[in-house]
Amino acid sequence: MEALFDLLNSYWNDEVVVRRVLVFLSAATIFILGLGLTGLVMNMTAPIRRRMGLVDDEPVVKERLMIRVSTALGPVASYVLPQKDLERNNVTRQLVRAGLRSPQALQAFYVIKSLLAVALPLLVLIGSRWFPNIETGSMMTYAMIACGVGLLGPNYVLGKLVNRRIKDLRNAFPDALDLLVVCVESGLGLAAAIQRVADELDVSHPELAFELSTVNAEIRAGMPREQALRNLADRTGLPDIRGLVGLLVQTMRFGTNVSDALRVYSEEFRDKRMQSAEEQAAKMGTLLLFPLVLCMFPVFFIVAIGPAVLRIMAWMAGTP
Repeated sequence: MEALFDLLNSYWNDEVVVRRVLVFLSAATIFILGLGLTGLVMNMTAPIRRRMGLVDDEPVVKERLMIRVSTALGPVASYVLPQKDLERNNVTRQLVRAGLRSPQALQAFYVIKSLLAVALPLLVLIGSRWFPNIETGSMMTYAMIACGVGLLGPNYVLGKLVNRRIKDLRNAFPDALDLLVVCVESGLGLAAAIQRVADELDVSHPELAFELSTVNAEIRAGMPREQALRNLADRTGLPDIRGLVGLLVQTMRFGTNVSDALRVYSEEFRDKRMQSAEEQAAKMGTLLLFPLVLCMFPVFFIVAIGPAVLRIMAWMAGTP
């Protein structure tokens, strides 16, 4: 706070004016914060929303919290959302691939970014009073860095969530593909086979099971199977699933046997995984070179040559 006072004092030489400006800014901040908290509490404790929560027998805590936050911050979200549809679609796709499929996820994401971009610099300015030796220019630099962290941090976390979910889907896909081949060859239709695979994977791989159940639900709702499968590829973002979807779409379009196509794709996918494992094993020798050079070889040279070096140093110290 003292650094902020010095900054304002550099623009106005009158100390009284600076103090009045600080008082006005503090009062305006407290008023806006109190107004926002009041609106948030009133929206969260609305009678209609409370009765709607009582009607729901099995409420999803995450979805209800997302709806409450989005409703409370709805007027503000319209100012922080990007104006370009392309950017909105890209962020929405990333949120879906991360497993955040609430209609309010996009608004909550940008509201969080805006709050962090404002709150982190304020924390830096408030914390600067305990470090009086920091200059004003350095403090402003730290505040700008904190603002950048607030803007880019949510994107980094979202990317990590997407990568982790894609990794889970990649690990679950071989089991799902084998089960799908078995179900189709046993006489089940494609929709029934997908639902059976989803039921079997519900415990071991819940992420992929949910995606497959969503495909079956879309087909039952009247969506064409080709479009439902393409939606699966877009939601997951996994190249293996995209290849399977392309195979199934071509099979249904040309009227060929689904079981034969799945068997061929399963064999090719197994060969692809074997080649990937062999490639990673071939890289292991090169990757082990760096820890050996940095960690093992210095210790080896110290143990092997260290005694000889100590003897030579002792002999040289004893010679006149």
